[in-house]
Amino acid sequence: MVKPFVPQLVYVEPRAMEYPLAQKLVSKFKDMDIEIRETTSHNQIRNLPGENHFQKYRIAKSTLVIGIRKTLTFDTSKPSAEYAIPLATGCMGHCHYCYLQTTMGSKPYIRTYVNVDEIFEAAEGYMEERAPDTTRFEASCTSDIVGVDHLTHNLKRAIEFFGKSKHGKLRFVTKFAHVDHLLDADHKGKTRFRFSVNDDYMIKYFEPGTSRLNERIEAAVKVAEADYPLGFIVAPIYLHEGWKEGYKEMFEKLDVSLPAHARKDLTFEMIQHRFTKPAKRVIQENYPMTKLELDESKRKWKWGRYGIGKYVYHDDEQEDIKDTLGGYIHRMFPEAKIEYFT
Repeated sequence: MVKPFVPQLVYVEPRAMEYPLAQKLVSKFKDMDIEIRETTSHNQIRNLPGENHFQKYRIAKSTLVIGIRKTLTFDTSKPSAEYAIPLATGCMGHCHYCYLQTTMGSKPYIRTYVNVDEIFEAAEGYMEERAPDTTRFEASCTSDIVGVDHLTHNLKRAIEFFGKSKHGKLRFVTKFAHVDHLLDADHKGKTRFRFSVNDDYMIKYFEPGTSRLNERIEAAVKVAEADYPLGFIVAPIYLHEGWKEGYKEMFEKLDVSLPAHARKDLTFEMIQHRFTKPAKRVIQENYPMTKLELDESKRKWKWGRYGIGKYVYHDDEQEDIKDTLGGYIHRMFPEAKIEYFT
């Protein structure tokens, strides 16, 4: 079982110490004998230990930076929300395929922001602009927020903030099962709690450092019992030997575990495996032994929304994924909604 994240090294922006959350975190880490260093900016960690890239990358992934989020303009490229809400950046997981590999570049350390009230104020402004329409905020565009929240409780505060809001909804996705502290949050049904799931082959070979499938499913059942709207992101859908059987087993495990009331308002999002040329370079540098198949000649080239091309599966393979996985969902979860396949 993956234990809840505890940083090996902590950096603090001096101005962050004006906020109670930073004071509380620093006090907690001092009591745990974790080394605490000062940094001028959460974007500029220059003296990370490690003798080579491999060591530095792994140390960065276990480093927490406590800082202030200065840019309070939110955006999102997600099909499932109008805006991102930036509570943290970075992730302690080691998923080989993750798109954060390239977006984080040379900054794979985990950042948590302590000026939460200012972030909520900015969110309030976005909601007022769009009122009376509902505005959805995604809390996991740049991080796996659940992975760090047992330390900060920022996500819990956000859940309760949106619970009280008139026109706002919150959503996030996680690969971690450390959800107990979120179960009593007063969410008022306005937060969709989603779990990223995959078959055993994918989790075993490409998702080290994350909770296993059975742990994620157990956590999803707890979340359903706490009356959160529930969802699953099946991602990345990857064509390996025996993939149809692997994904069928995954859905069967879900089917056996999920209580009846959790199925009425259940959502699925499906994302096929894709990669860019820069991502391939970074993945091979960070995980030189990866078994991840990144052969451009086996893929179809597709222009992305922001002018960056990516390699996806061929049309017939995509149809096969949609028909196969869509078939499992319709058969086992007839009331669920498939939000998109991309």
